[in-house]
Amino acid sequence: MAPTADENELAQLRVRVAALEKGHRPHHRVRSFFAALLIVIGCVLAPLGAVAAWTADEVGDTDRYVATVAPLASDPAVQSAVANRVTDAVMGHIDLDALLADVAPADRPRLTKALGKLGDALESALRSFVHDKARAVAASDAFATFWTDANRRVHAAVDKALTGSGGGAVQLTDDSVQIDLGPVVDQVKQRLVDDGLTVAAKIPEVHTQLTVLRSDDIGKVKTLFRVLQLAGWWLPVIALALIVAGVLLAVRRRRAVVAGALGVALALALLGVGLTVFRAVYLDALPSSVSPSAAGSVYDTMIRYLRTTVRMVVTLGLVVALAAWLTGPGRHALRVRRRWHTGLASTRATAAHAGLRTGPVGPWVRRYRTWLGWALVAGAVLAYLLWSHPTGWVVVGLALALLLALAILDFLAADPAVPVSPDPPDSPERTHPDGGGTDPG
Repeated sequence: MAPTADENELAQLRVRVAALEKGHRPHHRVRSFFAALLIVIGCVLAPLGAVAAWTADEVGDTDRYVATVAPLASDPAVQSAVANRVTDAVMGHIDLDALLADVAPADRPRLTKALGKLGDALESALRSFVHDKARAVAASDAFATFWTDANRRVHAAVDKALTGSGGGAVQLTDDSVQIDLGPVVDQVKQRLVDDGLTVAAKIPEVHTQLTVLRSDDIGKVKTLFRVLQLAGWWLPVIALALIVAGVLLAVRRRRAVVAGALGVALALALLGVGLTVFRAVYLDALPSSVSPSAAGSVYDTMIRYLRTTVRMVVTLGLVVALAAWLTGPGRHALRVRRRWHTGLASTRATAAHAGLRTGPVGPWVRRYRTWLGWALVAGAVLAYLLWSHPTGWVVVGLALALLLALAILDFLAADPAVPVSPDPPDSPERTHPDGGGTDPG
């Protein structure tokens, strides 16, 4: 039996489609390759961009830097380290024999003999007395003020220590960033005199250093740190632009969005792990003269906002990937969306049965439902962009707020005249043209 005209036309169309697909295949492969390359480069630059933005923010902004280090004044580990350094400095200038200066000459031999029997116990008691005064000064409001004011005055020196420019009282000596505790020593001396240890008034001007940061490789990484500071906020913008360009170039854009978002989340997660590992390595390499607990507190405080950025970007990447997947044509995504709309439609039908009416609002929302949905998404994105230093919880909060707003929109847009149908049975999968997943038949 000869084929009909319709069958001949269908066969010709199949031949043409096959030829087009065969001709486009190499072109698609080239596009996919360069799209993947751009996304990979963007994901690699993402953690460097986070570090660059943190460098520009912390080192380049005095108020930001001071706000970061100010809480260290009330940190117990830092206070203890300051008290220990000041106690060592003061005890180095107190001689037990000087305590006998005001004793009558006739009584000195007997008192010296008695003090000799006490031996180290007397020196230990004196050290404990001085340490208590130093600890009280370190825990005082005066020290908090000194710490904040000093860090504000020497912010340029921190810039010098980390980037090699500027100058100030914070010094980069022997690969260490140090702060002079001379004013704290003066306060301790005054308290000792006020409490009866008048010999402390004879202590000369003392300058002792508190090591804030130390690394044998500070000189080596200074150039890299300077480059990151100059890159500033441009590097994360470039990373984002490369990922967006890769997504636009990709043949299957939805999958590219998911891959890019998960890639950025993974890259930042690795940066977070690296910060934790480096902390342990850094503390292990410190000399015995540096307090590990104080150095750990300083390290944690300095990178606090960087850790916050890491958590925020990881959360944002997961949210974007999840949103792209849920809005795709995949079988499971369709099932989730179907149940979502079914639940809202059932709630809307129950409310209508109970006498709740939306009046003219319902038809209006149904008419402009798509535009209203995009407006809500744009509002959430704008809120994120305008938020000063958003955190991971801010991202979660905005995502939940957007989800609630979309639920209300769907609730108002549901047509009570349309009956709620149960989920149809699953059918064999077929590949969706968008490439974002599979579509039920």
